[in-house]
Amino acid sequence: MTSGRELLYIGGYTPDTGGTGPGLTVVRRGADDTLEVVAETPASGPSFLALHPRLPVLYAALEREEGGVAAYSADPEGPVLLADGASGGSYPCHLAVDPAGAWLAVTNYGDGTLALYRLGDTGLLTGRPVPFHHEGHGPDPARQAEPHAHQAVFGPDGVLYVTDLGTDEVRRYVLGAAGPAPHPEGPVRLKPGSGPRHMVHLGGRWFVGCELDGTVAVYDEEWRELARTPASHRTGVPNQVSHVQASGDGRHLYVANRGPDTIGVFAVGPAGGGDPLTQVAEVGSGGLWPRHFALAGERMYVANQRSDDVAAFVLREGVPVPTGESLAIGSPSCVLALPI
Repeated sequence: MTSGRELLYIGGYTPDTGGTGPGLTVVRRGADDTLEVVAETPASGPSFLALHPRLPVLYAALEREEGGVAAYSADPEGPVLLADGASGGSYPCHLAVDPAGAWLAVTNYGDGTLALYRLGDTGLLTGRPVPFHHEGHGPDPARQAEPHAHQAVFGPDGVLYVTDLGTDEVRRYVLGAAGPAPHPEGPVRLKPGSGPRHMVHLGGRWFVGCELDGTVAVYDEEWRELARTPASHRTGVPNQVSHVQASGDGRHLYVANRGPDTIGVFAVGPAGGGDPLTQVAEVGSGGLWPRHFALAGERMYVANQRSDDVAAFVLREGVPVPTGESLAIGSPSCVLALPI
């Protein structure tokens, strides 16, 4: 097994939000190369986590009907609650901090609202969130009867991009000196019924994982579709794509597939020619319903929500290989992995 030490922050669903998890769990990989639970901090449905880019502050989206967001000390011995507030909508499922550490974006799946908090010098929430409501629907009456904001990504162009699974759009907001405002050109409209969920910007292109049609779509900077490929080649079971993330060197794209319960591995082609994505492997996620995963050096950690475990993999030539190591955590939905 590869050497190295990591610290994991794991969030998930708690009994009051339909799960079995304890709240926030801190796990350390020590010098003996084993995983050890260091601390558990109570929280109500911390389904997604994010770290401040410079300060030891950990943020959690508290996914419940009356949504909440909380800031904790990113303490390796156990997070301590520093501040909390409203999420600006219902059932928040994702949050992100801009690279400068000035804004916290919270996406509310329940009613589709995006909310933005300004962050103070200590990384804590200041004032009330600035909400941006949305309207619309998609062709799937069961999943797209209304907006469902899913992920916020701060782009390299000073624009905040938000996937909306319910309306098949990528919504855009400009972060100017006067504060955030909707982009003058409005949202980007994607393939009807695709259900964009998570995405990543890489090498001048956008790679979008689409939950409802089980594909990964590739777009250029002008949001022209370049390619669309199945995220899984397993047959006989519908695929609900969850998380999408690129390797540190940008050579591979990883996609978590719920239903097939796999991690798809794609080689990223050069910009400007050839196939932008080529599947090179598809491996079992080590459990059921891989909701999220994290990369840490030569390792991958997969949060398998329905089998109550986080499975460890070692990356060999970019492909995750099972180590047989698994950590029992109730209803995990997000994992952050940091070298220590």
